[in-house]
Amino acid sequence: MAESNPVQLIDAPEQGSISRLRPEDALYLHPTKIDALTQTERLGRDLNFLLKIATGIGGIRDKEALEWQLLGMVFEVVPAQRGALLSFDAAGEPGSAVAWDRVSGPGNTVQVSRKLLERVFDERVGLLVRGANSILCIPLVVSEKIIGVLYLDAEGSGNVFDEHHLQLLTGVASIASLAFDNAQHLERLQEENRQLQNEANLSHELVGQSPRMRAVYEFIRRVAATDSTVLIQGESGTGKELVARAIHKSSQRVDGPMVAINCAAITETLLESELFGHEKGAFTGATTQKKGKLEMANGGTLFLDEIGELAPALQAKLLRVLQEREFERVGGTRALKTDIRLLAATNRTLSQAVEQGQFRRDLYYRLNVVSLTLPPLRDRVDDIPQLAEHFIVKASRKCGVRPKALSAEARACLLTYDWPGNVREIEHAIERAMVLGTSETILPEDLPEEIYEAGPSISPSVPKYQNVIKEQKKQVIQKALQQSNGNYIEAAKLLGLHPNSLLRLIRNLDLKGSTELPRAAK
Repeated sequence: MAESNPVQLIDAPEQGSISRLRPEDALYLHPTKIDALTQTERLGRDLNFLLKIATGIGGIRDKEALEWQLLGMVFEVVPAQRGALLSFDAAGEPGSAVAWDRVSGPGNTVQVSRKLLERVFDERVGLLVRGANSILCIPLVVSEKIIGVLYLDAEGSGNVFDEHHLQLLTGVASIASLAFDNAQHLERLQEENRQLQNEANLSHELVGQSPRMRAVYEFIRRVAATDSTVLIQGESGTGKELVARAIHKSSQRVDGPMVAINCAAITETLLESELFGHEKGAFTGATTQKKGKLEMANGGTLFLDEIGELAPALQAKLLRVLQEREFERVGGTRALKTDIRLLAATNRTLSQAVEQGQFRRDLYYRLNVVSLTLPPLRDRVDDIPQLAEHFIVKASRKCGVRPKALSAEARACLLTYDWPGNVREIEHAIERAMVLGTSETILPEDLPEEIYEAGPSISPSVPKYQNVIKEQKKQVIQKALQQSNGNYIEAAKLLGLHPNSLLRLIRNLDLKGSTELPRAAK
């Protein structure tokens, strides 16, 4: 068990006699045993105290308040000098702890015997140790699971605690266990409710509930409430623009414009005019004044996609915009103020581009205020079935066809493929299958060839002609590799394929295990 303040677990052996109290022998857990006892003044006090505990903590729903209240009430009737209450998870690891030293005060470190804790967990009994120190160690049990331990100790005579204290604390632990279980259950419900409210308040078109995507949603929720510049990184097709739009829609700028521009899709000269606008007569063809994206995005969000492709001259101008929050139109002389939030995306590793001198270091630091790297689809395979169903519905609406069920074989192909094109690729694959498929379900052969070929190993349920085609492809590729002496570039020429296509076929057809690794030309 790991150490956790304010409790310090120690390994010193306990010396003295040890009494064990099994649940079936606990007086206050079995009313019939109490009826058989001789009524004494101490028994009356104990029963009254148990009633006081039940009424005192039964209505407390805050776990921390419950812990302190319980320790304080126990100190009223048990002559302990120190006390600790430890919570445990299902694996028996400490989750939280509170400690109370009557001399030093609440919150100070209290030493707890690791060996006694382990013995309580192993034997599932309450323990009383009488030696140089008196110790009571009582488990809190719910549904036969130990959720915590009540630990008390006192220095001096070994008779500070007795069997009555062991019986009483076992009864207290039984009452407290239910109260703690209710408090923990309420905490879980409140946390689930917070997550649901966050998701309900988060506007996005992203699909997936894998842990990686839940982390993305949490990131969006946090940064949306700020005005920070955000750099979104990830492979092509991972949904960077969807994340940018989700940040905008969930932000205080939602009523303002969301203006997007792809830095890689426009030439440098046109991009400057698109970004900053131009004055009339600024260049040939500039017959009127034109507002740029920066001006159009005023009061809202500007999204620069593929910002890694921005020309050096424009990088310098963009840096000035981020620093001064002003710009000039092309051909203009008057500085225009702008109130924008900048979101940028790239499929390049900008830090490497900086080291290679392809991207300004100062601009990179300005952009990389808050960054997110989107996971590729191959790293969130659990989301593939949900994505497939989403795109089936989307394709049926777009193409005017009836939705189709995804066959188990096609589903297996989707789960096996490594998706170099990420979410965009699976969207196109599903749309193709919806349009070209002739049956009521999506079959493996309805999918693009490279996805079908990446499917599971051939089984008797796969049509015979597909087996034959797959085997023939393997033979043709193997022959070409032999003829080219393992040089995959030469083999690709023989087959009339692009080298990357050949490598993909080798991987999808699982030929790496049966052939030597292809070699490129030297």
